[in-house]
Amino acid sequence: MKIAIHKSVWGFSQDWIEYCERKGVPYKIVNCYDSNIVEQLKDCNVLLWHHHHTSAKDVLFAKQLLFAFQQAGMKVFPDFNTGWHFDDKVGQKYLLEAIEAPIPKSWVFYDRDEAMNWAKKTHFPKVFKLRGGAGSTNVKLVKNFQSAQKMIKRAFGKGFASYDRWNDLNEQYLRLKQGRLKAIDLLKSIRRFFVSTRYARTVGPQRGYIYFQEFIPNNKFDIRVITIGEKAFAIKRMVRPNDFRASGGGTILFDKDLIDERCVETSFTTSEKLKAKCVAYDFVFDQENNPLIVEINYGFAHKPYRNCPGYWDRDLYWHEGEFNQVEWIVEEVLKA
Repeated sequence: MKIAIHKSVWGFSQDWIEYCERKGVPYKIVNCYDSNIVEQLKDCNVLLWHHHHTSAKDVLFAKQLLFAFQQAGMKVFPDFNTGWHFDDKVGQKYLLEAIEAPIPKSWVFYDRDEAMNWAKKTHFPKVFKLRGGAGSTNVKLVKNFQSAQKMIKRAFGKGFASYDRWNDLNEQYLRLKQGRLKAIDLLKSIRRFFVSTRYARTVGPQRGYIYFQEFIPNNKFDIRVITIGEKAFAIKRMVRPNDFRASGGGTILFDKDLIDERCVETSFTTSEKLKAKCVAYDFVFDQENNPLIVEINYGFAHKPYRNCPGYWDRDLYWHEGEFNQVEWIVEEVLKA
């Protein structure tokens, strides 16, 4: 068994390499961007690639490449069930509805007049989302019909930029105040305010559809649960000041006692239905305190989770102590 790893300056790849070296697992570094990647993988049985939703090159072909090798009989991560819905909130709506997962009610329209007729009859506020974007990017609260009308016209007109420069600038400023960002990085964000990103230029504007989700009020936090095989770990994320969004806000609590274990059980159950090796779930709670899934992903910024005090197994038994969840991914792929 030989593993091919696409190495990136961020993400899971360095941990995968260190795991293989420590465990004596044969591996090689490959470059998935190369035209001869098929030739590079001739002597490999596994391909691991932590592709990213904001990389222009990754978005162009990462899923297709992985699925091609999976179809040819190779083990890959992420495989189809784990990764096809990554950074696609519209796809996730259909998927989670189809398996009857607990989610907020949502609406997607591909016709301007249908969207307008719905907006005239519905109640506000609603949450507007573009299909792509993590860390609460491209997520806005629509407070009334006038705002919804404006968004619908734009969705079926010039569309929305895939990169929200105002949101990015505000997010970077928040991180600077929290001590999570250097001043030089804020300057880079200011530059991006005037010069759009390569990703946004590659993807182009989002148009021809509009997506709304039910707004669940009075949530001061969300719960993020990540399942990898039959193990799960979780954090509690507080919402931003004067906001309704928690993802990407930076205020994270790791205490096990702050995690509602119904979220953990629901995550395991949903992952089993999805037949997915690794899924990150974001939960909020409705008016009756029932946990609802608002988004899923296969990828996550893994380093903060090293602070988790332990993890749950499938029987919800708690295992105290440090762990490396990225190494679990390799083990899960190898045993499949």
